[in-house]
Amino acid sequence: MDLRDIEYFAVIAEHGHLGRAAEALGLGQPALSISLRRLEKSAEAKLVRRTPKGVELTDVGSALLSHVSRLKLAREDLAREISDLAHGQAGHLRIGASPATANGLLADASSTLLKEAPRITLEVSITPSTDALLQAMRKGELDIIVPHVSGVPAAGLAWEPLWEDEFVVYASVRHRLARRKSVTLADLVEERWAATATTAFRGRLSLRQTFEERGLPVPQIAVTSDSGVMIRRLVTSSDVLGIGARRVIEQDAGHFGLKIIPVTDLKRIRPVYLAYRNDGYLSPVARRLIEILKAMAKEIAAQKP
Repeated sequence: MDLRDIEYFAVIAEHGHLGRAAEALGLGQPALSISLRRLEKSAEAKLVRRTPKGVELTDVGSALLSHVSRLKLAREDLAREISDLAHGQAGHLRIGASPATANGLLADASSTLLKEAPRITLEVSITPSTDALLQAMRKGELDIIVPHVSGVPAAGLAWEPLWEDEFVVYASVRHRLARRKSVTLADLVEERWAATATTAFRGRLSLRQTFEERGLPVPQIAVTSDSGVMIRRLVTSSDVLGIGARRVIEQDAGHFGLKIIPVTDLKRIRPVYLAYRNDGYLSPVARRLIEILKAMAKEIAAQKP
Protein backbone atom coordinates (compact mmCIF):
# COMPACT_ATOMS: atom_id res chain seq x y z
CA MET A 1 0.00 0.00 0.00
CA ASP A 2 1.20 3.48 -0.83
CA LEU A 3 1.47 5.67 2.28
CA ARG A 4 0.10 8.70 0.43
CA ASP A 5 -2.97 6.71 -0.64
CA ILE A 6 -3.50 5.75 3.00
CA GLU A 7 -3.25 9.39 4.09
CA TYR A 8 -5.74 10.43 1.40
CA PHE A 9 -8.05 7.66 2.60
CA ALA A 10 -7.93 9.07 6.13
CA VAL A 11 -9.12 12.44 4.80
CA ILE A 12 -11.95 10.74 2.90
CA ALA A 13 -12.98 9.00 6.12
CA GLU A 14 -12.84 12.31 8.02
CA HIS A 15 -15.12 14.13 5.55
CA GLY A 16 -17.32 11.23 4.49
CA HIS A 17 -17.46 12.73 1.03
CA LEU A 18 -15.05 12.45 -1.92
CA GLY A 19 -15.69 15.98 -3.16
CA ARG A 20 -15.07 17.65 0.21
CA ALA A 21 -12.02 15.45 0.83
CA ALA A 22 -10.58 16.37 -2.58
CA GLU A 23 -11.13 20.05 -1.82
CA ALA A 24 -9.42 19.72 1.57
CA LEU A 25 -6.44 18.00 -0.06
CA GLY A 26 -6.25 20.44 -2.97
CA LEU A 27 -6.82 17.61 -5.47
CA GLY A 28 -9.26 16.99 -8.24
CA GLN A 29 -11.96 14.47 -7.36
CA PRO A 30 -10.94 12.12 -10.24
CA ALA A 31 -7.37 11.97 -8.88
CA LEU A 32 -8.67 11.16 -5.40
CA SER A 33 -10.96 8.46 -6.81
CA ILE A 34 -7.96 6.88 -8.57
CA SER A 35 -6.02 6.91 -5.31
CA LEU A 36 -8.92 5.22 -3.51
CA ARG A 37 -9.28 2.53 -6.18
CA ARG A 38 -5.53 1.88 -6.04
CA LEU A 39 -5.70 1.44 -2.28
CA GLU A 40 -8.72 -0.87 -2.52
CA LYS A 41 -6.86 -2.97 -5.09
CA SER A 42 -3.92 -3.30 -2.69
CA ALA A 43 -6.28 -4.22 0.16
CA GLU A 44 -8.22 -6.61 -2.11
CA ALA A 45 -11.42 -5.27 -0.55
CA LYS A 46 -13.82 -2.36 -0.74
CA LEU A 47 -12.94 0.33 1.81
CA VAL A 48 -15.98 2.62 1.35
CA ARG A 49 -19.54 2.28 0.14
CA ARG A 50 -21.50 5.01 -1.61
CA THR A 51 -24.42 6.64 0.21
CA PRO A 52 -26.84 9.43 -0.79
CA LYS A 53 -24.81 11.82 1.40
CA GLY A 54 -21.34 10.68 0.30
CA VAL A 55 -19.41 7.62 1.43
CA GLU A 56 -19.15 5.53 4.58
CA LEU A 57 -16.49 3.05 5.64
CA THR A 58 -16.86 -0.68 5.25
CA ASP A 59 -15.66 -2.97 8.03
CA VAL A 60 -12.34 -3.33 6.22
CA GLY A 61 -12.12 0.45 5.83
CA SER A 62 -12.76 0.96 9.54
CA ALA A 63 -10.04 -1.55 10.37
CA LEU A 64 -7.57 0.26 8.11
CA LEU A 65 -8.46 3.65 9.56
CA SER A 66 -7.70 2.41 13.09
CA HIS A 67 -4.08 1.95 12.01
CA VAL A 68 -3.64 5.24 10.14
CA SER A 69 -2.71 7.39 13.13
CA ARG A 70 -0.11 4.84 14.25
CA LEU A 71 1.36 4.74 10.74
CA LYS A 72 1.57 8.53 10.69
CA LEU A 73 3.29 8.61 14.10
CA ALA A 74 5.68 5.86 13.02
CA ARG A 75 6.66 7.84 9.91
CA GLU A 76 7.22 10.99 11.97
CA ASP A 77 9.27 9.03 14.51
CA LEU A 78 11.39 7.60 11.70
CA ALA A 79 12.02 11.03 10.22
CA ARG A 80 13.11 12.41 13.60
CA GLU A 81 15.35 9.43 14.31
CA ILE A 82 17.09 9.82 10.94
CA SER A 83 17.57 13.53 11.62
CA ASP A 84 19.03 12.83 15.06
CA LEU A 85 21.43 10.26 13.62
CA ALA A 86 22.55 12.76 10.99
CA HIS A 87 23.09 15.61 13.46
CA GLY A 88 24.27 13.88 16.61
CA GLN A 89 22.49 15.26 19.66
CA ALA A 90 21.09 18.21 17.77
CA GLY A 91 17.32 18.08 17.58
CA HIS A 92 14.03 19.48 18.76
CA LEU A 93 12.41 18.17 21.96
CA ARG A 94 8.73 18.77 22.73
CA ILE A 95 7.84 18.66 26.42
CA GLY A 96 4.49 18.98 28.17
CA ALA A 97 4.17 19.93 31.83
CA SER A 98 1.80 21.21 34.49
CA PRO A 99 2.48 24.77 35.70
CA ALA A 100 4.05 23.65 38.98
CA THR A 101 6.48 21.18 37.40
CA ALA A 102 7.39 23.59 34.59
CA ASN A 103 8.27 26.34 37.05
CA GLY A 104 10.19 23.95 39.29
CA LEU A 105 12.45 21.03 38.50
CA LEU A 106 11.79 20.97 34.74
CA ALA A 107 13.32 24.44 34.36
CA ASP A 108 16.47 23.32 36.20
CA ALA A 109 16.70 20.08 34.18
CA SER A 110 16.26 21.98 30.90
CA SER A 111 19.03 24.38 31.87
CA THR A 112 21.39 21.45 32.51
CA LEU A 113 20.47 19.85 29.18
CA LEU A 114 21.07 23.06 27.21
CA LYS A 115 24.55 23.37 28.69
CA GLU A 116 25.38 19.82 27.62
CA ALA A 117 23.87 20.10 24.13
CA PRO A 118 23.84 23.77 23.06
CA ARG A 119 22.53 23.01 19.54
CA ILE A 120 19.22 21.51 20.66
CA THR A 121 15.92 23.40 20.88
CA LEU A 122 13.19 22.83 23.44
CA GLU A 123 9.47 23.51 23.14
CA VAL A 124 7.66 23.41 26.49
CA SER A 125 3.86 23.36 26.48
CA ILE A 126 2.32 24.23 29.84
CA THR A 127 -1.25 23.25 30.60
CA PRO A 128 -3.04 22.66 33.90
CA SER A 129 -4.91 19.64 32.54
CA THR A 130 -3.18 16.25 32.69
CA ASP A 131 -5.82 14.91 30.29
CA ALA A 132 -4.84 17.53 27.71
CA LEU A 133 -1.18 16.55 28.04
CA LEU A 134 -2.04 12.88 27.56
CA GLN A 135 -4.14 13.63 24.50
CA ALA A 136 -1.34 15.68 22.92
CA MET A 137 1.16 12.89 23.58
CA ARG A 138 -1.06 10.23 22.02
CA LYS A 139 -1.37 12.41 18.92
CA GLY A 140 2.41 12.59 18.68
CA GLU A 141 2.49 16.32 19.47
CA LEU A 142 4.66 15.85 22.58
CA ASP A 143 7.69 13.63 23.20
CA ILE A 144 7.55 13.48 27.00
CA ILE A 145 5.27 14.93 29.66
CA VAL A 146 5.85 15.72 33.34
CA PRO A 147 2.41 15.97 34.95
CA HIS A 148 0.88 15.63 38.39
CA VAL A 149 -1.11 12.41 38.51
CA SER A 150 -4.05 11.56 40.76
CA GLY A 151 -4.99 7.90 41.05
CA VAL A 152 -3.77 5.26 38.62
CA PRO A 153 -1.71 6.55 35.64
CA ALA A 154 -3.28 6.12 32.21
CA ALA A 155 -2.55 2.85 30.42
CA GLY A 156 -0.59 2.50 27.19
CA LEU A 157 2.27 4.79 28.20
CA ALA A 158 5.55 4.33 30.03
CA TRP A 159 5.26 5.97 33.46
CA GLU A 160 8.19 6.71 35.75
CA PRO A 161 7.59 8.24 39.22
CA LEU A 162 9.76 11.26 39.95
CA TRP A 163 8.84 12.93 43.22
CA GLU A 164 5.90 13.87 45.42
CA ASP A 165 4.61 17.43 45.70
CA GLU A 166 3.03 18.59 48.93
CA PHE A 167 0.25 21.17 49.03
CA VAL A 168 0.98 23.98 51.50
CA VAL A 169 -0.87 27.08 52.63
CA TYR A 170 0.98 30.35 52.15
CA ALA A 171 0.43 34.04 52.87
CA SER A 172 2.16 37.39 52.70
CA VAL A 173 4.97 37.79 55.24
CA ARG A 174 2.86 40.65 56.64
CA HIS A 175 -0.19 38.44 57.23
CA ARG A 176 -1.10 37.98 60.91
CA LEU A 177 -0.83 34.17 60.56
CA ALA A 178 2.74 34.43 59.24
CA ARG A 179 3.95 34.94 62.82
CA ARG A 180 2.24 31.82 64.17
CA LYS A 181 4.30 28.69 64.86
CA SER A 182 1.35 26.38 64.23
CA VAL A 183 -2.11 26.76 62.71
CA THR A 184 -5.06 24.37 62.33
CA LEU A 185 -7.60 24.24 59.54
CA ALA A 186 -10.22 25.46 62.01
CA ASP A 187 -8.18 28.66 62.38
CA LEU A 188 -8.58 29.26 58.64
CA VAL A 189 -12.37 29.02 58.40
CA GLU A 190 -12.91 32.79 58.28
CA GLU A 191 -10.06 33.46 55.87
CA ARG A 192 -10.45 34.35 52.20
CA TRP A 193 -8.50 32.44 49.58
CA ALA A 194 -6.94 32.90 46.17
CA ALA A 195 -6.57 29.58 44.39
CA THR A 196 -5.83 28.13 41.02
CA ALA A 197 -8.97 26.96 39.24
CA THR A 198 -10.12 23.36 39.58
CA THR A 199 -8.62 22.55 36.18
CA ALA A 200 -5.31 24.20 37.09
CA PHE A 201 -3.29 21.96 39.45
CA ARG A 202 -6.58 21.12 41.21
CA GLY A 203 -5.53 23.29 44.16
CA ARG A 204 -9.01 24.65 44.67
CA LEU A 205 -10.59 21.19 44.60
CA SER A 206 -8.04 19.84 47.06
CA LEU A 207 -8.63 22.76 49.42
CA ARG A 208 -12.40 22.27 49.41
CA GLN A 209 -12.08 18.52 49.92
CA THR A 210 -9.71 18.96 52.86
CA PHE A 211 -12.13 21.26 54.70
CA GLU A 212 -15.10 18.99 54.01
CA GLU A 213 -13.22 15.97 55.36
CA ARG A 214 -12.75 17.83 58.65
CA GLY A 215 -16.43 18.80 58.82
CA LEU A 216 -15.55 22.49 58.39
CA PRO A 217 -17.37 25.11 56.28
CA VAL A 218 -16.29 25.36 52.65
CA PRO A 219 -13.45 27.91 52.32
CA GLN A 220 -14.26 31.33 50.87
CA ILE A 221 -12.57 31.50 47.44
CA ALA A 222 -12.22 35.20 46.63
CA VAL A 223 -10.16 34.80 43.44
CA THR A 224 -9.51 31.91 41.05
CA SER A 225 -7.08 31.92 38.15
CA ASP A 226 -5.12 29.46 36.04
CA SER A 227 -2.05 31.67 36.56
CA GLY A 228 -0.07 30.70 39.63
CA VAL A 229 2.13 33.80 39.27
CA MET A 230 -0.92 36.08 39.39
CA ILE A 231 -2.20 34.28 42.49
CA ARG A 232 1.14 34.64 44.29
CA ARG A 233 1.36 38.36 43.46
CA LEU A 234 -2.17 38.83 44.78
CA VAL A 235 -1.38 36.99 48.01
CA THR A 236 1.71 39.17 48.47
CA SER A 237 -0.28 42.40 48.34
CA SER A 238 -3.43 41.37 50.26
CA ASP A 239 -4.68 39.37 53.22
CA VAL A 240 -5.92 36.38 51.18
CA LEU A 241 -4.30 32.96 51.57
CA GLY A 242 -3.03 30.71 48.81
CA ILE A 243 -2.39 26.98 48.40
CA GLY A 244 0.29 25.52 46.15
CA ALA A 245 3.14 23.04 45.72
CA ARG A 246 5.75 23.36 48.47
CA ARG A 247 8.78 23.39 46.13
CA VAL A 248 7.32 26.19 43.98
CA ILE A 249 6.31 28.31 46.97
CA GLU A 250 9.69 27.83 48.64
CA GLN A 251 11.42 28.93 45.43
CA ASP A 252 9.21 32.00 45.04
CA ALA A 253 8.93 32.98 48.72
CA GLY A 254 11.85 35.40 48.74
CA HIS A 255 10.93 37.04 45.43
CA PHE A 256 7.25 37.56 46.26
CA GLY A 257 7.53 38.08 50.01
CA LEU A 258 5.62 34.93 50.96
CA LYS A 259 5.57 32.70 54.03
CA ILE A 260 4.41 29.09 54.26
CA ILE A 261 1.85 28.78 57.05
CA PRO A 262 2.49 25.69 59.24
CA VAL A 263 -0.98 24.08 59.13
CA THR A 264 -0.63 21.03 61.37
CA ASP A 265 -3.63 19.06 60.07
CA LEU A 266 -3.10 19.60 56.35
CA LYS A 267 -1.33 16.82 54.47
CA ARG A 268 -2.01 16.70 50.74
CA ILE A 269 0.48 14.83 48.58
CA ARG A 270 0.32 14.60 44.81
CA PRO A 271 2.86 12.51 42.85
CA VAL A 272 4.71 13.82 39.81
CA TYR A 273 5.44 11.37 36.98
CA LEU A 274 7.37 11.36 33.74
CA ALA A 275 5.62 9.69 30.80
CA TYR A 276 6.27 8.88 27.14
CA ARG A 277 4.80 6.62 24.46
CA ASN A 278 5.72 2.97 24.82
CA ASP A 279 5.94 2.48 21.07
CA GLY A 280 7.29 5.93 20.23
CA TYR A 281 10.78 7.06 19.28
CA LEU A 282 12.80 8.63 22.09
CA SER A 283 15.67 10.73 20.78
CA PRO A 284 19.05 10.80 22.57
CA VAL A 285 18.13 14.27 23.80
CA ALA A 286 14.84 13.02 25.28
CA ARG A 287 16.61 10.12 26.98
CA ARG A 288 19.19 12.48 28.44
CA LEU A 289 16.52 14.82 29.81
CA ILE A 290 14.82 11.83 31.42
CA GLU A 291 18.13 10.84 33.05
CA ILE A 292 18.61 14.40 34.36
CA LEU A 293 15.07 14.59 35.77
CA LYS A 294 15.40 11.21 37.50
CA ALA A 295 18.77 12.19 39.00
CA MET A 296 17.34 15.47 40.33
CA ALA A 297 14.29 13.65 41.72
CA LYS A 298 16.62 11.25 43.51
CA GLU A 299 18.42 14.21 45.08
CA ILE A 300 15.07 15.60 46.26
CA ALA A 301 14.19 12.28 47.88
CA ALA A 302 17.58 12.14 49.60
CA GLN A 303 17.07 15.63 51.10
CA LYS A 304 13.79 14.67 52.77
CA PRO A 305 14.08 14.13 56.54
